[in-house]
Amino acid sequence: MQPKKQLSLFDLSMIVVSLVIGMGVFRTPVNVAAKAQIPELFYLAWFIGGFVAFCGALTYAEIGSRFPVTGGYYKIFSVAYHPSIAFAINCIVIISSAASVAAISIIGAEYLSKIILPPAIQTETSRVAIAITTILVFYLINLLGLKASAKTQNILTVIKIGMILTLICAVFFGGQTESVTPVFKTAPGALPTWSDYGKALGLCLIAVSFSYAGYAQTINFGGEVKEAKKVIPRSIIIGLTIIVILYLVINYVYVKVIGFEELKSAESIAAILASKIFGPAGFSALSVIIFFSVMGYVNVNLLSNPRAMFAMGEEGALPKIFSRMNKKTGVISISLTAFTLVAVVIIFYAKTFDKILNYTIFLESISMASSAATIFILRKRTAHLDKKNIYTVPLYPILPIIFIAAYTFVAFSIYADDQNAALNGLYIFAGFLAIYFVSSWFKKKKF
Repeated sequence: MQPKKQLSLFDLSMIVVSLVIGMGVFRTPVNVAAKAQIPELFYLAWFIGGFVAFCGALTYAEIGSRFPVTGGYYKIFSVAYHPSIAFAINCIVIISSAASVAAISIIGAEYLSKIILPPAIQTETSRVAIAITTILVFYLINLLGLKASAKTQNILTVIKIGMILTLICAVFFGGQTESVTPVFKTAPGALPTWSDYGKALGLCLIAVSFSYAGYAQTINFGGEVKEAKKVIPRSIIIGLTIIVILYLVINYVYVKVIGFEELKSAESIAAILASKIFGPAGFSALSVIIFFSVMGYVNVNLLSNPRAMFAMGEEGALPKIFSRMNKKTGVISISLTAFTLVAVVIIFYAKTFDKILNYTIFLESISMASSAATIFILRKRTAHLDKKNIYTVPLYPILPIIFIAAYTFVAFSIYADDQNAALNGLYIFAGFLAIYFVSSWFKKKKF
């Protein structure tokens, strides 16, 4: 059964925004400031990250236009490279997404519990209960059908954008004057070289790149979009334009309101902005902001990841049951239920999964670069298509090459900073490859 065409331009644009804006905008600027050491490098990292994201957005816009299918992020690897690579990379993406949903749900529960529960019952058990309830509520909404979950996502995303715009208003309540001029520090007595700046920029781009990541998953909805060849490119470009503007402006506000030196070690940057606007009620305002971010992130992952599992079921990489679709609602029920269960189970082991997530960061850089590279293969294989109906990347092949080079640079920066995390990421990838070939061997033996 083929999915129904239900998603509009606005629906998909809001999905793009929610796939990217999660908790990162409230946390990663601290890491970027610490690695940058000076404001100029801090701003440069966010600007470069935004430019690279646009290069990627335009690249994925063409990929989505040429290959509009449900579970596209799985199928582009399968078609362009090999089903084993598609299986390994998407398993890592699905598990890391489920782990992120679990961890972020717990963070949201921590904030919400401080507002709705008396101190005496603010325990780990109560936070876990709130986190699981949040996930299950959105699971039930997604069971109603794509249109219901997309409308819910639209509302949550508009609220999230409004919350960030509200925080940006903190700049009008007075900024902080730097007490110390930030200095780029190297070895004692040595002046910084271009190499030192380059290494620092690479470390900044690790956090920046993952703050911008996520929009590639938009191509998972290709088979459910009205006029997909036009809508997918436009939604990715519109969504990312909103994201880049919000990121650049709010990071400027962080520096102006908090002060750059203080930003390097600030514990809750969003709380500082909220307190500037709302005074003593700032923490409550922040708690609402965080919880809405959590809700949007949970819902969009319940929308996106089951579609990759659906594609894997269609091709036989997962059991065929994962490709089952409810005839009445069009919901990919088995895949949705399986992903939800994985996220709920991980909630009980979220602290342990932090290590696994660190290992997957390196592979996510590789997957972004390699998935973007499929544009060169897809162009050849779809050369027969009418170019009037296909979005094409401007300045091809320059923009895709910039994007691929940038994520390759990030991967090398991760390897240089944490060699064990990179190597363990490769071991996990090899493990999934082995699972694919062993299961394929057993399937052939049965027949």
